[in-house]
Amino acid sequence: MLLPTKACYAPGEPVAIELPAAPAARAIEVERLGVRVATVTVPAGADHVDLGPLPVGGYGVRLRDGAGHTAVEVLADPFARLRYGFVASYAPGRDIDGVLRLARRLHLTAVQFYDWAYRHADLVGPDEYADPLGQPVSLATVRALAAGLASVGTAPIGYAAVYGVGKDEWPAWEHAALLRADGTVHDLAGFLSIVDPADPAWLAHFRADLRKAVERVGLAGFHLDQYGFPRRAVRPDGRVVDLAEAFHTMICEVREELPDARLIFNNVNDFPVWRTTRSPQDATYTEVWEPHEALDDVAAVAVRARTLAPSRPAVLAAYQTVFDRLPAADAELTTKLTMATLFSHGATQLLAGEDGHVLVDPYYVRNHPAAPSTVDMLADWYDLLVAAGDVLFDPGNADITRSVVGGLNGEIDVEAPEEVWRRVVATPHGTVVHLINLVGQADLGWDTAKAHVTPVDRLTVRFRRVGAATPTVRVADPDRGPFFVDVPARVDGEYVIADLPTLGVWQIVLLGDS
Repeated sequence: MLLPTKACYAPGEPVAIELPAAPAARAIEVERLGVRVATVTVPAGADHVDLGPLPVGGYGVRLRDGAGHTAVEVLADPFARLRYGFVASYAPGRDIDGVLRLARRLHLTAVQFYDWAYRHADLVGPDEYADPLGQPVSLATVRALAAGLASVGTAPIGYAAVYGVGKDEWPAWEHAALLRADGTVHDLAGFLSIVDPADPAWLAHFRADLRKAVERVGLAGFHLDQYGFPRRAVRPDGRVVDLAEAFHTMICEVREELPDARLIFNNVNDFPVWRTTRSPQDATYTEVWEPHEALDDVAAVAVRARTLAPSRPAVLAAYQTVFDRLPAADAELTTKLTMATLFSHGATQLLAGEDGHVLVDPYYVRNHPAAPSTVDMLADWYDLLVAAGDVLFDPGNADITRSVVGGLNGEIDVEAPEEVWRRVVATPHGTVVHLINLVGQADLGWDTAKAHVTPVDRLTVRFRRVGAATPTVRVADPDRGPFFVDVPARVDGEYVIADLPTLGVWQIVLLGDS
């Protein structure tokens, strides 16, 4: 297995890869969107190799003898292509090596520290404590995780509820309560009561609490969580609070307090993404629930996030409960189709974390230990996510499907069954055609069992030629590695035609100048 030393590298920073030692010298190849950019010799007996600094972008890396592959990324801002993971266990003396290794293997640029805090309204407690739900927490472990993840290029992001208050702290904050029409307090399962997140006294406390967490724990920023309700509510003083505006005020206040922190606000079921995409934060993050149940629903959420804030990464928390309900291979297929949908629409998924677990529940402590096959699959898909990042996540990308495909357009077409989902995107590196195989899928839910994938053969892409040269056609498939492979193209009058490889779950077809 090849393993980068970091999840993401800064411009000018040497890129290094760990690998099993071998008795003879070997060659490592580095490719960017199908073009080889470097070949480096690994001396006999060496267990790491320095690839030197690489230009900004994503790369596939492989041993020439076929004994392993990975991907690496060089970015000035690792959050620009946010790959978000999680950790939810902070017991005293915990071994953190597995967490750091997974962050490197999946190239996670940020990890959420879920329920690390002493209390929801009092984040930093004594050196050791039980969290509000009884989980043991050692601040030494939290600090070790934060420092360790930062050392491998992964930002440690602390969970912080923006308006949840426990019973012990409630008397100090009930003046700022958010009330139902009958006068009772909005609460989360009787466990946490909800205050106005823009109340001046609360904000002063919240700002100070977050700053203390940065200074005493070493967090790089915060995951600012809400519960999705209420949308509007009344305070005890009779004032009606519009939560969309209150959340915006809260984010602005936190940004003022922590100008260099990474901030991620949770738009539960897309509320209120129309407001928070204009707030000073670093990502557009959405936790999806009903009615966002189908693949095209999460695609729409991703597109909306990228459209409202093109320069920010879009991340969806789409909890794959299938891992708790189905055999691993079946759950993996469901997840592949979810990832294919999100990745092809310019978004990523909060799914993997710990030392090899996946999320199946909004209470992250109830995560699912992933089978080795699941972790291997995620590594392959995240490798391509990194290597194809230049064409997946550029802020200038534009969906041009309805402008070039079908009807009177006649610019680009793919001869394939109707059940193959096509999306055409103009990127600075060429035109990309995404193909997702939904043949035989009666249920298109993103968290439901799927029929066995029927491979699709005899796919042909046909597109209008510009100029005399024959363009390049390159294809990538995450189940075949993080590499774009050249496909022979032929000229037919004013068109170029290329026969594509067999379609499994997802293909990226890159049409470029020769």
